[in-house]
Amino acid sequence: MAQLDEVLAPDYLDGLNGWPIERVRARRDDAIMVETGLLYLRRIAQGRLDIVQFEQGRRRRGEPGPDLSELVGRLPEILADGVDASGRGQLTAVIASGEGEVDPRLAAKLEAALPSARLDAIFEFDAADLAAVSDALGAFERSVSAQRHAVLDVIDHLQEELVRRYRSGEATVDSLLP
Repeated sequence: MAQLDEVLAPDYLDGLNGWPIERVRARRDDAIMVETGLLYLRRIAQGRLDIVQFEQGRRRRGEPGPDLSELVGRLPEILADGVDASGRGQLTAVIASGEGEVDPRLAAKLEAALPSARLDAIFEFDAADLAAVSDALGAFERSVSAQRHAVLDVIDHLQEELVRRYRSGEATVDSLLP
């Protein structure tokens, strides 16, 4: 299975037009796995950022002190803010099935920004620490999002090559059958 650096390497698509169709499909499938891992990490980062921003907003509004049970009770509201509920839940199904590839280096960077084990401690952070965590999570999310878009461009090139081959007759649906 390909890693993020491999999929984003400048030579990943070199010679694409001359590859056997099996290689095109395999590279596309590998890139999709990498993209799914990036999407997963981006969503986890966004969820953590939403929680931090909720706490920042609670403090700005002067609402009563920290209450973990209130936070837990409001998680559906906090995490759903800005989410399009029309999606088909593909990410959840893919991750649950064990598909997708999470880059361990990126996962470590996410944990460094705000460890999952420290989410309940955000009430103890002072305003400066909370702002630093918010900035770190925001920067991480933007970086992962940019990498994901680059991987999506690779997937698009591979998919376009497959479509071109089917349209030109170089490949047929019969080649999909075992």
